[in-house]
This record gives sequence, structure tokens and C-alpha cells, in this order.
Amino acid sequence: MSASDVVFGFGAHSGFEDLPELLRMVQQADRDGLDLFSLSDHPYLGERLDAYATIGFLLGGTRHIAGLANVTNLPTRPAPMLARTVTSLSALSNGRVVLGMGAGGLWDRITDMGVPRQTPGDAVNAFEEAIVLIRKLSGGGAPVTHEGRHYRVRAIEPAPVAAPPVWTGSNGPKSLAATGRVADGWIPGHAADWRSERYRASRPVIDEAAAAVGRDPREIRTIYNFPGRITDRPLPATRDHDGRWIGGSVGQWVEELTEAVLEHDASGFVLFSAGHGAPDLTTLARWAQEIVPSVREAIAK
Repeated sequence: MSASDVVFGFGAHSGFEDLPELLRMVQQADRDGLDLFSLSDHPYLGERLDAYATIGFLLGGTRHIAGLANVTNLPTRPAPMLARTVTSLSALSNGRVVLGMGAGGLWDRITDMGVPRQTPGDAVNAFEEAIVLIRKLSGGGAPVTHEGRHYRVRAIEPAPVAAPPVWTGSNGPKSLAATGRVADGWIPGHAADWRSERYRASRPVIDEAAAAVGRDPREIRTIYNFPGRITDRPLPATRDHDGRWIGGSVGQWVEELTEAVLEHDASGFVLFSAGHGAPDLTTLARWAQEIVPSVREAIAK
């Protein structure tokens, strides 16, 4: 994998009270050459900014960085309208958007929004059908009529721009298999990384499903939500007793991420703080200015 294929980003604040900090961080990340910022999508939480309105606003004030809802709360954003949202954002930003997709998690809160509850199986089926339909409603061509189990549209003209890349937050076997069949990337849940049992058990499901429909499994990227702290001095151990990454010095980060790319086919990393929240401005600057360029240089050799 070439250095240009690996993406580096960060998880951003999403509360109304965080807005000034959010603006500073995304603009700094854009200047420092990071590839993307991500926002959570929890529309049932009144203290949170709407993910897609915020992504659109931030893309309008930046030049290079892309936006990602990590991941889209699909049950509250029906696929035909989501297709219009992401293709419009892509056109307005010159392609600087990634479509993060999830089947839905906090169903008690989702139903509080007036959305009918789905069984886990139906939610996954709707998730896969949504990805297929969003692609049908993108890239131009003849009007689309789709009579699916969960979505129905009649004679709707596709947007003239292509759908963004689709990265999923799949966890269960059915959802993982859907990722293998129709998605472009996978973000392992619970901040699991390439050394975790979750990754070792899950990635083969994606690969087998991809191969079964004639896809090259290598087409499906793995992008990691990666929390940790950046220390001034090396730590005696960079992982805890459960094997989870806790952080380390710049050199330890560079060594770990370089190995992840070269030996474990990692395609990208989204930085979070050690507490799984957004990093502070100082940590973000060290990530973008010290760690990321060194990893890019190491994998380019």
C-alpha cells in the first residue's frame, strides 16, 4: 500500500458548547494536511450538533480535509434523502466527504425520534439495501425505480455526481458480510485494532463475503478509530493488560502505525483521546505535524 492510500484523521467535538473549539481544530487539521475529520451522529441528543449540517458548514470553510459521520444513524436518515445529502456535499466540496454507515445502535433512543423499531436482522437488511440504493441514486443515468423490502422509490433521477466512498461500522456477522458485499471500507467497532480478537474474528467474514460475490477483498479498506495519548517520553508499555493501545512517544506511535500498515494492511487511522473523546489542540498538532508525516515517510520507503 502506498503512502497516499493511507488516510489520517481525528474525531472531532460535536456539542453545541464545543463549536469554537471544533472550528479551530478542523481548520488547524486542514492546514496541517490531515485527510479527514469525523463526527458522531446521534440526532436524538439535543446537546449535539447535527452531523451533516456541521460537516457541510466545516467543508465550506476548509480546502482539503474531508468529513465523515462516524457513523451515520441510518434509521433516522432514510436512504433516498441520505443519497441527496451526500451527493450534494460531494459536489459542493469537490469530493471531500466519506459516507459512514451503520445499521443503528441505540434503538430505545431511535424509537424516541418516532422511528419504528426494527429487529436486528431487518436493520442489517435495510443497511445493505440502503447502500445499494444510494449508489443507484448517484452518478447520473436513467431515472431509478426501486421496489425493495425497506425502500421504494419511483422514477427518481440520480444525482449527476458519484456516491462517496462508503465505510461501515459493522459488528455482527450479517453486517460484516454486507460490508464485504457492498462497502468500500470498514471501521471496527469498540476501537478495536489489528491486534484484537475482534479484528481477527471479523475481518475474515468480510473477506469471504467479498470473494463470494466476485470482489477482491483488498478493495475493502480497514480504517481504525484509534484512541491514545502522545507522551513526551517513551512508555515502558504501549498497550494495557488487555492488549489495547494506550499511547506512547512520537517514536512509539510511528513504529506502531507503520507496522500496522506494512504488516497488517491498515488503511487509515482516526485519532481520539485516551478517553475516546476528541483530542485537544496540542495533541492534534503533534499528531498532524510529528506523527503523521513520519508514518507517511516510513511507509513510502
